[in-house]
Amino acid sequence: MTEELELILSQLTQPDNAVIQQATVQLKQAFKDPAIIPALCAVMSGSQNPQIRQSAAVMLRLRVKKHWKKINPNDRESLKTVVLQAFMQETEHTVQHSLSQLCAMMVKHETPDRWPDLLQLLNQATKSSNPHDRQVGLLLLNKVMESNPEPFKPHYCQLLQLFTVVLQDLQNPTALYYCILTLTAITAYTGTEEMNLMRSIIPHLIVALKHLIKADQSQASEAMEVFNELMESEVSIIVPHIADIVCLCLEVGSDTTLNDSVRVKALSCIAFLIKLKSKTVLKQKLLTPILQAIFPILIAAPPPGEQDPEDQEDESGDGTDNDNPKHCSAQIIDTMALHMPPEKLFQQLMPMTQTCLASENPYERKGGLMCLAVLAEGCADHIRTKMLSSVLQTVCQSLSDSNQVVRSASLFALGQFSEHLQPEVSKYCAELMPLLLGYLSSLNQAKVGHVTKAFYALENFMENLGADIEPYLPTLMETMLSALNNAESLKIRELAVSAIGAIANAAKELLVPYFPPVIESLKGFLTTTSEEMRSLQTQSLDTLSVLARAIGKDVFSPLAAECVRLGLNLTDTIDDPDLRRCTYSLYSAVSTVSPDCLTPHLPAITTIMLLALKSNEGITAHVEEDKTFVLLDDDDDDDDNDVEGKDSVEFLDDEPDIDLHDVAGFSVENAYIDEKEDACDALGEIAFSTGAAFQPFLESSFQQVYEMRDFPHEDVRRAAFGAMGQFCRAQHLVWKEIPTEANHQALLKLLDVVLPCFVENVRTEHERQVVMGILETMNNVMKSCKEEAFKNPARLKEISHVIRDVLKKKTVCQDGGGDEADDEEQQAEYDAMLQEFAGEGIPLVASSVPADKFFPFLNDLLPLLMNKTKSSCTVADRSFSVGTIGEILQALVTAPGGAGVAGRLSNRLLPVLVAGVRDSDAEVRNNSVFGLGCLAQAAGPICVTDYPMMLSVFSSMLTKESDLRVIDNLCGALCRMIHSNVEAVPLEQVVPALVGRLPLKEDMDENKTVYSCLAMLYTHSPALVLGLMKPIVAASSQVLGNNKVDQETQSMLALLMRDFAQQHSAAFQAAVSSLPGEQQAALSAALS
Repeated sequence: MTEELELILSQLTQPDNAVIQQATVQLKQAFKDPAIIPALCAVMSGSQNPQIRQSAAVMLRLRVKKHWKKINPNDRESLKTVVLQAFMQETEHTVQHSLSQLCAMMVKHETPDRWPDLLQLLNQATKSSNPHDRQVGLLLLNKVMESNPEPFKPHYCQLLQLFTVVLQDLQNPTALYYCILTLTAITAYTGTEEMNLMRSIIPHLIVALKHLIKADQSQASEAMEVFNELMESEVSIIVPHIADIVCLCLEVGSDTTLNDSVRVKALSCIAFLIKLKSKTVLKQKLLTPILQAIFPILIAAPPPGEQDPEDQEDESGDGTDNDNPKHCSAQIIDTMALHMPPEKLFQQLMPMTQTCLASENPYERKGGLMCLAVLAEGCADHIRTKMLSSVLQTVCQSLSDSNQVVRSASLFALGQFSEHLQPEVSKYCAELMPLLLGYLSSLNQAKVGHVTKAFYALENFMENLGADIEPYLPTLMETMLSALNNAESLKIRELAVSAIGAIANAAKELLVPYFPPVIESLKGFLTTTSEEMRSLQTQSLDTLSVLARAIGKDVFSPLAAECVRLGLNLTDTIDDPDLRRCTYSLYSAVSTVSPDCLTPHLPAITTIMLLALKSNEGITAHVEEDKTFVLLDDDDDDDDNDVEGKDSVEFLDDEPDIDLHDVAGFSVENAYIDEKEDACDALGEIAFSTGAAFQPFLESSFQQVYEMRDFPHEDVRRAAFGAMGQFCRAQHLVWKEIPTEANHQALLKLLDVVLPCFVENVRTEHERQVVMGILETMNNVMKSCKEEAFKNPARLKEISHVIRDVLKKKTVCQDGGGDEADDEEQQAEYDAMLQEFAGEGIPLVASSVPADKFFPFLNDLLPLLMNKTKSSCTVADRSFSVGTIGEILQALVTAPGGAGVAGRLSNRLLPVLVAGVRDSDAEVRNNSVFGLGCLAQAAGPICVTDYPMMLSVFSSMLTKESDLRVIDNLCGALCRMIHSNVEAVPLEQVVPALVGRLPLKEDMDENKTVYSCLAMLYTHSPALVLGLMKPIVAASSQVLGNNKVDQETQSMLALLMRDFAQQHSAAFQAAVSSLPGEQQAALSAALS
């Protein structure tokens, strides 16, 4: 059979398709003969043709992978012997490679201890005095270890000693390469006993990598992955060597004689280190050397006659590839901004940035702008509060720079500022909008790439303007509609469609007059079938979803059913993940406007989305193999069909076709990741919007989304946790509407799975963004489900403790357990934000459980909040901590037993809140005033003795305070005090001063507190209120009919006014007639 097999295999390598097909049929037949294994062994070790030897090895590997148990035991033993012999006598590298993969696959089934010959061979070869034998031994070791790291654990110490020797064999780069790859493979599995050996290996590793870079850059680039692996799994090993690793990476990253891929790898190691260990980088004083090395890369001019990738024009108008050293340098600064305290970073960075911005060289000016742009996300508070006008001035000047490279960079920076520096940046509307509109007026002459950047800046800026966009609407919409109708460039039409979405987000119902022509244009794009219009079509779906949410139910509802049909038709006819993703967002938006239109289509819609979550499409495994054999592999499964009864166990074993360990790596196309993320988001929102109609799909949707909680990509995990929270809120809503026992039990069952899952992942998840998402979702679940979330007796402790751990920085994503004791006050803004999400949970717990049950936990949590009220803390920290204390007290107002707990806390909290009232920052003062009012309201009679002190603080504030929101909250706080203990307040002095500050100007929520207090006083001290009728009526005329004030408050106020009109008509008429005409009209309209 051997010769026959060799012939078939040689035919498979012919360039003739007919020959290959015939050979494939013969091969399928041959595989049904049990003698195939010995025959393949014979070909693998005896054929003269290396390509055929390799084919035989690959086929054996596929056979072993799928059918090891079916291979006759004698054949298994002889295969173990033959493969090792073949390996040692083989001279061709490609064949050795395939043989080593075959060994790796056999070890998977056999465990190392049941194959002593393999261990012996590895031992001999890797220690051989012959350099070639060592190389081959290390190749085999690498393949075997990469696919089976764990079974070799008992041999790790011995292996690490071997590596120490091999890494010093600097003349043998191939050996270095396989040695480092193997070290990378076992790093995640090493434990404490290997620690010291691992530590001592690092210096040798650094030297070896330097030599490998000289010998083979692409191998070196792959080998540098070892640093990422070490950082991720066992940081303590590399902490002593961090300075050396950084030094090596900077050296490689800065060396322009090396190729981009190895430079990019080195620079991305630094970004990864900063993300994981920013404290160590600062402690070891590495910030300055890193910045000094990457700035020259960031500001380098491209070679003469060339452009940076992002400045090149290609058809789509998007810059090309992003993996270049300059991009990585900007990414390092971006990572610093996200993970370091702004004060420390800016001190070092700003002088360098300012030098660049003032330079004559356009690429240095561009570098300075890029630097400002990437700081905006991570250091938003710092820039907004300390330097906004100066950086905006810089960017505005650069918008009219003589060099287009600089103008493009300033547009990018403005887009970043608009996205991250809200709301302050919108206040510069009058300066910025004319500049941006100027860019658009020359749409047709400019280069598409440059226009793309202008649109990016404009969209981000407009999106947050709200009603302030009104004066610009006519110009904007005229520009966009004409771009939709006549631009030759599809890209410009796509940009205009996207911009209309941004305009709609700001303008809301102000856009209604433009809605018909916009929809007309979109319909044309949406129904196209041409391939080149695809991204315009996708963008049109996206904008349609935005319009559905923004334009108002009345205008959009008539189109809702048509939109759902359109989405389903598109996904039926076009297979494109981006397009599907946009249909999910569209269904989601429609569900908020007109859920009934979605109900009949829920079976179809949920089916498509659940398939998207299940699908492995777009996940490419890099199998190191010729594709032909993978095709044969499918054929080779067919022989099972002829076995009677089919081996049922094997049939049920749904091992995926791609085995993770066989694979050199995975790449997942972004479009498929985005599709999974959007499917989770949409399922959650649709479940919540459609309520009872979604019930038949809730369980299957929940199970599939729950599976995504450990998906490799963080955005998908975050979306999955968000959807799990939405499912809980949806079930709660259904139970409220249809209060059956079955619905109640379903809710409790769901909460019992979801909340413990949230708590566990807050502790263990590595990505800070995901943890923020989980905390936010958990807060929403507590807000909706209230006491139901705490029905399980263990829940209160679990949630309180996980909040405590985040506030103490004890979780994995906070680099917990590190050196966080020193320098408590300074941290990255996003680290502070994570703690804010946790802190926001405290008042939600307080309003969901009896106060005395929560008291012991609250007692633990309060000191962590009070620590952040010190004057040395950042404004954001002070504002957050005082605000949270205020919200806790507000929750205690209604919690059972809340008064007692508030009373017990008042002595600790009063000094903190009174100090906050004197803060230099208006928001901190505002939150402190609110907190004092809530303390008076929650503690009731218990804190009457503190009233005189509180009133004197407030009265001195009323005379000095200039911030309108703080004045509104002062009025609210005084009303809370009056409500709580009317006898303890000198009404004759307080009420006139209070009424003199009405109507409220900024904080419309406080109207409810103020007017319910006045209504109460009208019953309690009518003479006092009647004496103030004129100013009260004047204030009321501005509250009634104001759409920013809630209906309940307006109805209560209207009742009071009617009572005035009936009981005291003369005084009321006199008060009304002294008002300006339009206020008189508003009042009579509200009262009629």
